[in-house]
Amino acid sequence: MAIMPADFLSHLHVIKCKAAVAWEAGKPLSLEEVEVAPPKAHEVRIKIIATAVCHTDAYTLSGADPEGCFPVILGHEGAGIVDSVGEGVTKVKPGDTVIPLYIPQCGECKFCKNPKTNLCQKIRITQGRGLMPDGTSRFTCKGKQLYHFMGTSTFSEYTVVADISVAKIDAAAPLDKVCLLGCGISTGYGAAVNTAKVEPGSTCAVFGLGGVGLAVIMGCKTAGASRIIGIDLNKDKYAKAKEFGATECISPQDFKKPIQEVLVEMTNGGVDYSFECIGNVGVMRAALEACHKGWGVSVIVGVAAAGQEISTRPFQLVTGRTWKGTAFGGWKSVDNVPKLVTDYMSKKIKVDEFVTHTLPFDKINEAFELMHTGKSIRTVLKL
Repeated sequence: MAIMPADFLSHLHVIKCKAAVAWEAGKPLSLEEVEVAPPKAHEVRIKIIATAVCHTDAYTLSGADPEGCFPVILGHEGAGIVDSVGEGVTKVKPGDTVIPLYIPQCGECKFCKNPKTNLCQKIRITQGRGLMPDGTSRFTCKGKQLYHFMGTSTFSEYTVVADISVAKIDAAAPLDKVCLLGCGISTGYGAAVNTAKVEPGSTCAVFGLGGVGLAVIMGCKTAGASRIIGIDLNKDKYAKAKEFGATECISPQDFKKPIQEVLVEMTNGGVDYSFECIGNVGVMRAALEACHKGWGVSVIVGVAAAGQEISTRPFQLVTGRTWKGTAFGGWKSVDNVPKLVTDYMSKKIKVDEFVTHTLPFDKINEAFELMHTGKSIRTVLKL
């Protein structure tokens, strides 16, 4: 056999590094030394430079996620540099700047070939089980296998992802900012511009003014909406919402009647577009019923707890309202995440303004606490 050059073999070693491990549901994350195996065929090992904490991480950690597997390395809003690649990888090379993607884009499945969806299904089953496409894990700690999360596992100094789950981005982009384009900002912004297709001059209502809700507001404003109403119980969030483009903000607690009736009155019959960015099925109903008869569109962006069901009277739909949902804002990920980074670099979309806190990686549990208390929009951890 021919002797391989040393650099070819460099990617074959196991890396020992720091990761935040969720040993079991409902317990704080534990900083551990983990082993990260080299990438197999069609896999990419990434050195994570920055990662943010999203409600989806907390949802799985809480034990409410039916797909939650433990022990696991959570995290799905990250950015980093390619450390090494397995055989057959052609789209990225060591040294490339990348964002891991929880919705991949293989370009070959019937979903990827259909312009109506971004829900690539190529590795869906193994990803849902917390495993790489070959059905195994690349993480071990104290002799135990750790599960992957959402195909990304960014709460680790190094991670391994499928080659279809990675977007190569502008090397000049600040990773402690653009990591947010791996989930929250892209999701909310796309909900408005792709899923709802908000039109100029329209009236919009956004339920939930966290990071995703703010991104929806940004999308509505970009699309030319003339009135954007923010709805949240936490009035501390109103100033930021207005900074992003909300024209007014209201709290359901300030009214005796249901919020959908309030909105219908405020808007002479209802809003043209509404967005639920919380994951509360009661609010999803209110968002639909706040829509205008004949043409109103309501988009579900928030993820509800397992087993929950939505309800409304069929007459709401018979009389011309539309109920839709969105995942990752409808963006075909490999194609569009690099473009979103470019849009940020050219100041077409905001990203910096979502980052309220920056902490070292070992303060990760503090980042979860900031999110739960509503004090942060996004906390970025630097690894």
